[in-house]
Amino acid sequence: MKKTVLLAYTALFITFFVPFMQLRGQTEGVLPEEGLSVSSPLPGESEPLPAPPQPGTLPEESSPPETSPSPSPAPAAAAEPAPKEIVLLLDDGTEQNMGLDEYVLGVLAAEMPAAFEPEALKAQAVAARTYAMYCAAADKHGSAQVCGDFGCCQAWISQEKMRENWGADFDMNLAKLQTAVTLTQGEYLAYEGAPVFAAFHSSSAGKTEDCGKVWNPRPYLVSVDSPETANDVPNYISRLDCAPLDFRDIVLSSCPDADFSGDEAEWVGEIIRDESGRVESAELGGVKIKGTQLRSLFSLRSTAFILEYTGGRFIFTVTGFGHGVGMSQYGANVMAKNGSDYAEILTHYYPGAVLVK
Repeated sequence: MKKTVLLAYTALFITFFVPFMQLRGQTEGVLPEEGLSVSSPLPGESEPLPAPPQPGTLPEESSPPETSPSPSPAPAAAAEPAPKEIVLLLDDGTEQNMGLDEYVLGVLAAEMPAAFEPEALKAQAVAARTYAMYCAAADKHGSAQVCGDFGCCQAWISQEKMRENWGADFDMNLAKLQTAVTLTQGEYLAYEGAPVFAAFHSSSAGKTEDCGKVWNPRPYLVSVDSPETANDVPNYISRLDCAPLDFRDIVLSSCPDADFSGDEAEWVGEIIRDESGRVESAELGGVKIKGTQLRSLFSLRSTAFILEYTGGRFIFTVTGFGHGVGMSQYGANVMAKNGSDYAEILTHYYPGAVLVK
């Protein structure tokens, strides 16, 4: 009798309880795909991660992370594929579409000597890419994101122009620059999630310039030390010799209220310098003129100058080349020679900015 009852219970267990356990195993015993769980939101609803930058727009901080397909039903609208990294360049009045890396290569070839250290070239590649992304958001060229005019955006040259410039060294130089672009592919500098105004210049006079002295102030573009000297930079010190009548006429063309009726030796008054040692303002003919305006008027290589009246002439002695804001290219090259890598160079010249990879 007991044997019969035991067999009956066994049959009931097989008939009802085992199928129930199998069904439960199908819903609870299967591990979810990595990165998802049964209670996870659908792709696009989860916590956002930084997305790679797209040319022409600022990086979207709210872009969803990439995940493997979920076993759950697909959302109503599938995400569109990310746009390719394309730059629309305005060069000599003509618009050209090209890949972002091709554009950065052309800027690198136009803006920095190919003979520079590899780490300096990599720093310049990141700065060029960042600057292009910053300019793209400004919408100052209509449909084009950037132009090839160094006085407006960044200089850019084609490979045909590179071949013309480099001659027999074309293949070697091209490979060197392509390596710098490839090894920094997709990298840019950001501050508070957006690409920075990655200004750069040729060489500084011991310190870079605070951006607020030239344009609007920015927290990552402050004055920092820069290591280049006359031993590192061709034409580091330049000189402009100006006759008194020419000096007077040039100033009057911009400042008609200046008074040059007195002794020539008294035409130059107080000269005020900023923290970087550059001329912030100078009093000429009794009128206060900004250093940046004087640089433009007399076509000086920088605002780091000394102005003297000697031997019946006005003499400008100028150190360095460029506006002085951001990365000094020759300073970056000296840092690279001294063992700094490109990330260290960028951190030094753009303090507070983050290198996004």
